[in-house]
This record gives sequence, C-alpha cells and structure tokens, in this order.
Amino acid sequence: MLTVFDPACGRRSRSVWMAWGFRLGLLMAVFLGVSGCGSGSKEAANSVSGTVKVGSESVTSGEVVFVGSDNKQVPAPIKTDGTYVINDPPTGEVKILVRTMGGGVGGGAAIQPKDAPAMSGSKGANPPPKYASLTTTDLKFTVQSGKQKYDIEMKP
Repeated sequence: MLTVFDPACGRRSRSVWMAWGFRLGLLMAVFLGVSGCGSGSKEAANSVSGTVKVGSESVTSGEVVFVGSDNKQVPAPIKTDGTYVINDPPTGEVKILVRTMGGGVGGGAAIQPKDAPAMSGSKGANPPPKYASLTTTDLKFTVQSGKQKYDIEMKP
C-alpha cells in the first residue's frame, strides 16, 4: 500500500489509518470465526439424563419436564431410543412430568396438528395421563450440580 506522509503536519494521512483499521477488523472477524464464538456448541455443566419407560417398555416420543420448587419448567424431548437429556435443570427436588407432545402446562390431552402423522402408529409405550399433571404425578428427583443419571420408570 502507498503510504502518504503529510509533511505539513508530520503524520500519515487518514486513508492509511482507515486501511489499517479495516485490516484489524478483518483479522478479528477471522479470529472469532475460527474460535467458534457464539457457535452454541458448549455442553451444559449441569444435566440429568436417562431412559423413560412404562413398565418394561420404552417411551419413544413425547417430552420430560422437570419442574422446580419455583414452578420453573425445563423440558426435553424423549428421543426415539427412549432417552432424554435435561440441560441446566433446577437444582433441589423437582417434580417430573412425562407427556406426549402437545400436552399443555400442567398436563392435559395432547393436541395434534391436522397434517401430523397419527400418534397411534408410533412404536413404544405412551405415558399414562397421571404423569402429565403436576397434581397427579408422583415422580420426583433431587437434582445436584454436575451430570447425573436418572431412569424414569412409570407404572402402567
């Protein structure tokens, strides 16, 4: 790059400084892109994972919800292999809800969109309705800091 020196004031021209600012900005953008800033791939420090079953049969759809003493709800989907992972759950004793997708707050019947495939054809057990409501579920767990395992076992 051509460096322009203004002898009247004894310093480089403004265009030279702007070019250096552009280079610095470009370098920072490349660095942040390579370092993964904002990629969202950070693993949660606190989590609870496990399986979901009714009797001996896996539940392969729906969601698990941990409800803290302050009624904060943290949901996680049940994967097709019958497992779940709750990231950053509330600590202390939580009530656990297990419901089919579309269940409202506190439970209730699942609402299925018209264009969704029928739920009855899905493999795996369906959670009994009692586990979808805060007033009827008897599932509880004490969450501590770190990674924990808790297999949810419901009675048919």
